[in-house]
Amino acid sequence: MIKFLLLCVTAVVLTACSLPTRAPVTPTSWVVMPERTGAPLKPRTDFWLKVAAVNVAPPFDTKSLVYRLGDARYEKDFYNVYASIPSEMIGNAERQWVNKSNIFAAAVGDSNTLFSYYSLQATVNEFYGDYRTRPEAVVSVEFFLSVEYGGKKGNPLIGANRYTKRIPLKDNTPEALILGQQEALTEIFKEYETQLYQYAGKLPKPLGQ
Repeated sequence: MIKFLLLCVTAVVLTACSLPTRAPVTPTSWVVMPERTGAPLKPRTDFWLKVAAVNVAPPFDTKSLVYRLGDARYEKDFYNVYASIPSEMIGNAERQWVNKSNIFAAAVGDSNTLFSYYSLQATVNEFYGDYRTRPEAVVSVEFFLSVEYGGKKGNPLIGANRYTKRIPLKDNTPEALILGQQEALTEIFKEYETQLYQYAGKLPKPLGQ
């Protein structure tokens, strides 16, 4: 019996050693980074703008690409992911876009210790590929511009704006979705830039001004 068990163990070990080894599956990383092109606008104000961290609503607050396959069915693609979480990726693109627009003297992030009288917050409510009928990239963003009153009475909100874009995709590939999301964000940033320029021309006086 002992010899038989030893033979079985040896056979299992030899079989395991003879099996081909598979390399671990590495997810493909993608970046959505719309960039502003063209000449900067005429400066609208000497104040700085603080661009707060972007909030991304679930289930889109994940590194995995998200597909909508039914009215109540969403699926995450763990083999195709964003290089960073969408809140960081979109937030960096937003801040760079505002800086290049030249509307404010500067656009700084939350980590900057310099005090800013005005702040811009963004919430991404939709960020996915819709494959229920024809494939589309769906992106929806809300922007909230506010002023710092330092506890004084008054409405700190200067303006709230929401934009939704649906971009048709050429096929069902992850690359097509990334390009569609980038195009959607580019259109949204362009439209909000026009609105932000209008706001900056008639900013309410902040604390101490």
